[in-house]
Amino acid sequence: MSNENLSKDSLNTLSSLEAGGRTYHYYSLPTAAKTLGDINRLPFSLKVLLENLLRNEDGTTVDRSHIDAMVQWLKDRGSDTEIQFRPARVLMQDFTGVPGVVDLAAMREAVKKAGKDPALINPLSPVDLVIDHSVMVDKFGDASSFKDNVAIEMERNQERYEFLRWGQQAFDNFRVVPPGTGICHQVNLEYLGKTVWSKDQDGKTFAYPDTLVGTDSHTTMINGLGILGWGVGGIEAEAAMLGQPVSMLIPEVVGFKVSGKLREGITATDLVLTVTEMLRKKGVVGKFVEFYGDGLKDMPVADRATIANMAPEYGATCGFFPVDDQTLTYLHLTGRDDDQIALVEAYAKAQGLWREAGHEPVYTDTLELDMGEVEASLAGPKRPQDRVALKNMKSSFELLMETSEGSAESNESKLESEGGQTAVGVEDSYRHASSQPLELDGEQSRLDPGAVVIAAITSCTNTSNPSVMMAAGLIARKAVEKGLKTKPWVKTSLAPGSKVVTDYLKVAELDDDLDKLGFNLVGYGCTTCIGNSGPLPDPVEKAITDGNLTVASVLSGNRNFEGRVHPQVKTNWLASPPLVVAYALAGNVRLDLSQDPLGTDNDGNPVYLKDLWPSQQEIAEAVEKVKTGMFRKEYAEVFDGDAIWKAIKVPESKVYEWSDKSTYIQHPPFFEGLGEQPDAIEDIKDANILALLGDSVTTDHISPAGSFKPDTPAGKYLQEHGVAPKDFNSYGSRRGNHEVMMRGTFANVRIRNEMLDGVEGGFTRHVPSGEEMPIYDAAMKYQETDTPLVVIAGKEYGTGSSRDWAAKGTRLLGVKAVVAESYERIHRSNLIGMGVMPLQFPEGTDRKSLKLTGEETISIEGLSGDIKPGQTLTMTVTYTDGSTASCDLKSRIDTANEAVYFKHGGILHYVVREMLKSA
Repeated sequence: MSNENLSKDSLNTLSSLEAGGRTYHYYSLPTAAKTLGDINRLPFSLKVLLENLLRNEDGTTVDRSHIDAMVQWLKDRGSDTEIQFRPARVLMQDFTGVPGVVDLAAMREAVKKAGKDPALINPLSPVDLVIDHSVMVDKFGDASSFKDNVAIEMERNQERYEFLRWGQQAFDNFRVVPPGTGICHQVNLEYLGKTVWSKDQDGKTFAYPDTLVGTDSHTTMINGLGILGWGVGGIEAEAAMLGQPVSMLIPEVVGFKVSGKLREGITATDLVLTVTEMLRKKGVVGKFVEFYGDGLKDMPVADRATIANMAPEYGATCGFFPVDDQTLTYLHLTGRDDDQIALVEAYAKAQGLWREAGHEPVYTDTLELDMGEVEASLAGPKRPQDRVALKNMKSSFELLMETSEGSAESNESKLESEGGQTAVGVEDSYRHASSQPLELDGEQSRLDPGAVVIAAITSCTNTSNPSVMMAAGLIARKAVEKGLKTKPWVKTSLAPGSKVVTDYLKVAELDDDLDKLGFNLVGYGCTTCIGNSGPLPDPVEKAITDGNLTVASVLSGNRNFEGRVHPQVKTNWLASPPLVVAYALAGNVRLDLSQDPLGTDNDGNPVYLKDLWPSQQEIAEAVEKVKTGMFRKEYAEVFDGDAIWKAIKVPESKVYEWSDKSTYIQHPPFFEGLGEQPDAIEDIKDANILALLGDSVTTDHISPAGSFKPDTPAGKYLQEHGVAPKDFNSYGSRRGNHEVMMRGTFANVRIRNEMLDGVEGGFTRHVPSGEEMPIYDAAMKYQETDTPLVVIAGKEYGTGSSRDWAAKGTRLLGVKAVVAESYERIHRSNLIGMGVMPLQFPEGTDRKSLKLTGEETISIEGLSGDIKPGQTLTMTVTYTDGSTASCDLKSRIDTANEAVYFKHGGILHYVVREMLKSA
């Protein structure tokens, strides 16, 4: 129970059950049904929300009308009722966690300045922060890579880690998992998650569903364990940990029915890429997805977690799997306590949260997949939902080449036949006019279009799944036996989400084979999947630049947006770990792995993928070697850290001592001059357009996480403060310093501002002067003249990570409103949480129909009155010739709570004012 008071329980649902020799009290859904009527066919995910309402009924934020609305959902299959959801806990990673703790520290400072006790600002719900986003692949391909990368990570991030250690001792209910341990979602799946939570209160032990929000969009991975949770922005998570409920509309729920089984040679990765493609086409943004059907009976939690992990990629709020025998099997395997497992089973069955064969809930809409129809797949080159069948990879890439290097068909050396090619023929066919000579370690070769320059076994999406990890190891074993080697230009890496992975690869005796192909352990963290791929070898970078080559990365991750994996790698392909190994051996994506050879064996014979691919039986035998003891051993000291972590000195103070000299941690300006009452909101008059953007602008475009160059505004700032380019680290690691992050807003190297012709990167035109300059520089010029700013965009604005700095940076640049055709859920919420108004064009109107060039001024009327959810505002465009055009805009403030937050200038401003009022 996340609030301190017992529920009013107007339906008298408080009941008890016995499990593991203990008595647990709970708010019973079957008892509620005696008054409400039959709720058995409510989707499982909505039953979890209904229990949350019953348990937190306080007569104010939750009353009987909210409970009745959940029941009415069964009849209408949808609802426009706003509810207040109180998650049991909060999960953070360090890229979002550091700025979160910076905000908490700044809030304490504001409370102290107001003459109140700074300890008022303290998490009320349990918070776990896992440091997983900071390790980079600086070293790779040898036995010392892991040790070297950890040392570099600790040196780079000393200031940040000192700050987190301070937070660990300054705040209650706040735990930190040190670096070098694992990825937050895999640690959550394998250790932190309980499926059923319990808490002692008023002399009783209460049981309730384990629920959470996380500051990473892939928090949804835990849905695979029957735990309802999703990603929110850091600012929303901070409010949740400080006792604010998560405001939401009762969602539509799309049922995804699975039947059949995967065929021989098909992986969980192929399945999730197929599911992602199907659900993106269906359209599930802002909706829950829930999986059902007899296909779940034999689907292990590891596969479910892979599918749940990619909910952000298919656009859903979550991808929920109900509790069943597979859940218990996984809890046993991962070393959860027997009494806890007994509680999970007893509670789920008592509450109607247990999946029964043949049971089909009522859904808003459904779709179905026979898993026997899934085929080997990748996704790319720049969106996770763009699935490409393995057999079509060659033609897919060569279609891309026609718009970059020129048609591959024009090359005289191309050798092709209907039945595939010889190994030599395949490699000859890669040659192109743009190909570049390459020398690495004294070895002469050639870098061609389509070259795989990064092959990364990375990301919790797949490294949490023993079947695909063992398959990668088995392919490596067979490749080594046949004498195959990784191509010299491929940067290889193995970065699992937990130490258990290396334990079971070692026991299966597959680690040596992976090492021999260059897949040495580089770290336990997100690495390549979030853009921490590190530098490519200098000769490779030079060859790419000299030939302007379109090259590729192949990674077992969940994101492949432009500019994310590496600035010089234009195409990025998501694939299963065994396919990552296969493409490292092939060295190029311009081949059909279903019929073209990967290379030649010791005797010069061609070797095909089918010669290396392990059978389901081989994989199953390897997976049998994954034992409970491995999980118990690795998680016994999960919060301890190594000697370097333990040696970090921590100042023991409740208020943080800010240092002007720090380039990692700075006091943010969000709460400066915070008055008891918020300022009145005014209409936007004669705003300039800061950026005119197209469709699918991601939070990576708005606030990149990766590396940056010395000539960028952020690079110049750091150099002015004595930081050499080699020590820049990444944008993500600098999120505790608003000065860096403001300069990095809209600074992705692949973002395209339509105000400029043919220019990529974070540039715009400062309209009054006509000068082209970095977006940050233009924003500062506009601030000098008190000119308000707007951003205009297309469809799916803010797709991707739950990146609060995409909203924070937008606000600090002086942007008052964003006007787009549609929004992704988290970023829309984040904009409101920072006091930036998200507005939506009506159907049929957009930047093109209005013929916007960016030279116009924009006025928006209707903000100065009472702010209400979904209200209509009027936008007037004034063109350079003095003519005007007007259109209605819909406010994407969707709930009453969001309206309150916006009036206060943001959610955290509201929280501080409320705490000061009640103190």
